Amino acid sequence: MQIEIKHLAKNFKSKQVLRDICLKAESGTCIGILGANGSGKSTFLSILAGIQSCDAGSFLCGGTDLLENTKKRAELVGYVPQGTPLIEELSARDNLRLWYDKKAMEQELDDGVLELLGIGDFLNVTVSKMSGGMKKRLSIGCAMAKKPPILLLDEPTAALDLSCKQSIAAYLRHYKQSGGLLLLTTHDVLELELCDAWYIIRDGVLVPFTYDGDLQKLVESL
Repeated sequence: MQIEIKHLAKNFKSKQVLRDICLKAESGTCIGILGANGSGKSTFLSILAGIQSCDAGSFLCGGTDLLENTKKRAELVGYVPQGTPLIEELSARDNLRLWYDKKAMEQELDDGVLELLGIGDFLNVTVSKMSGGMKKRLSIGCAMAKKPPILLLDEPTAALDLSCKQSIAAYLRHYKQSGGLLLLTTHDVLELELCDAWYIIRDGVLVPFTYDGDLQKLVESL
């Protein structure tokens, strides 16, 4: 599977946030989207996820524009925003039941994505009482309900402790090795090392970047 993002553009009133964004990616790869705060990284992913509209451009997969075909996009694309897209008053189990039927949920908890994410350890915990790492793992679990081959993640391990970062990075590595296609915004070293290609959004433009482990060079490029 290949995706191609062509000439994506987004304006907020008089400010052009994204300009002529173009990108290609293949299954089994992870693309890192970098940039300073406010550069448009989250806007870029939210457009691909269908949360925001764009002013121009397309998001092609197998000849279908996923910005236009919402049904196909729902089948192919999972999205984990930076915030917590969970119902705080409900348990992990009840949040999952909004996305999974009972049989599928039990299967995934026994030997699937939910087991890999360790969600069974806090299945009956209310979201409001969860740690940040639990919430993020549950958010990823919900996003994977339809087993989408494309997963968009907005800074998935920001503000989490090292153990949680490693757990989530391990799952994302498994997802990629299983043929999934990842697009993530990040500044985290573990996630940078997971990526096969890196791009920086600067002044609304997406430009390729080669990350060689030199964080100072990355900081100076943002």
